[in-house]
Amino acid sequence: MDESNRALARRLSILGSTGSIGTQTLDIVRLFPERFQVVALTGGSNASLLIEQAFQFKPSLVAIGDVAQYKQVAEALAGTGIRVVAGEEGLKEAAAHPEAEVVVAAVVGFAGLAPVLEAIRAGKVIALANKETLVVAGALIQEWIARYKATLIPVDSEHSAIFQCLVGESMDWVESLILTASGGPFRTRPLETFAQITPEEALRHPNWSMGAKITIDSATMMNKGLEVIEAHWLFNIPVERIEVLVHPQSIVHSMVTFRDGSVKAQLGLPDMRIPIQYALTYPERWEAHHPRINWSQLRQLEFEAPDMQRFPCLRLAYQALEAGGVAPAVLNAANEEAVQLFLEGRIGFMDIPRWIEGALEQIPLQEARSLEDLQAVDSQTRQWIRELNPLPTD
Repeated sequence: MDESNRALARRLSILGSTGSIGTQTLDIVRLFPERFQVVALTGGSNASLLIEQAFQFKPSLVAIGDVAQYKQVAEALAGTGIRVVAGEEGLKEAAAHPEAEVVVAAVVGFAGLAPVLEAIRAGKVIALANKETLVVAGALIQEWIARYKATLIPVDSEHSAIFQCLVGESMDWVESLILTASGGPFRTRPLETFAQITPEEALRHPNWSMGAKITIDSATMMNKGLEVIEAHWLFNIPVERIEVLVHPQSIVHSMVTFRDGSVKAQLGLPDMRIPIQYALTYPERWEAHHPRINWSQLRQLEFEAPDMQRFPCLRLAYQALEAGGVAPAVLNAANEEAVQLFLEGRIGFMDIPRWIEGALEQIPLQEARSLEDLQAVDSQTRQWIRELNPLPTD
């Protein structure tokens, strides 16, 4: 990139560049090499991929979340002029990078909250792919957005769809938001066999290619529950006006019903690069050769109400949002821990909602007044889950 183009390029800090959303974000950068400049990259524990990305995109800062791998990354990038940092402080530094205009927040789980807050404090435009940030700390996030004049643009396909449907509209005209869900791999599987579901089966999503944790959340429909909570905070709309519909084709990404009875829907093939590009280029739409819908071959679009018996995690998410306070933070922490234990083969598929419900019943649901309050309840919930399933001893 020559200096004249470099001055005009949108400067990006990509948090979680080695994950599913992060790697697809870099696919978009490759499509527009003269229009984007990567100034910071962060990865969790995949040091080799982070090093490879750093050599290709030449950011000024690289952060590795796993401090044990700092030496490997620092030695590999020695002499390149790239500064290497590590741990949570390194993530926060990348989030507030002084040259970054847009911060892509794609760190999975509760770990993504502190860097997002740092980006907000720095007044950045944040392309938000970490749904847990708003699930855990929605009120705090909105307070900080107003205080520091930052901007949130959703990356999740469902929230991006709603965001696009609302362009040029007033929220006063909105009757309800409708989030669509694929139903995951077990939409039609007999409920009596759910206890035998293996991690390998749950990781085979029929439509989307995602990371392991998000894929399991799709199988339990917890992802849709988290998205309901996220939509409440993103669009400032009451929970009773947020609906979920199962839509197996994953073509309609979400819809908005207006008070005059009209409905807007955003459609597209299940390709995360499209909402990522929209978040990076908003309010513009740049030409790209992403796959298009073949309308002559699209025979039907199906919709059905979600089965709360089959997907109790969705019900629990609604309950947590209605309870308020730290309840969504408890829900999120319990889910993260339970999903990890399931992936390790230490609990069954149906134990995930059972343990989440137990945490919501056992952890005191006080008000969340600060980040420290949220961190404390997150830690308390994780400890409660681990005590139910202690690590084996030698």
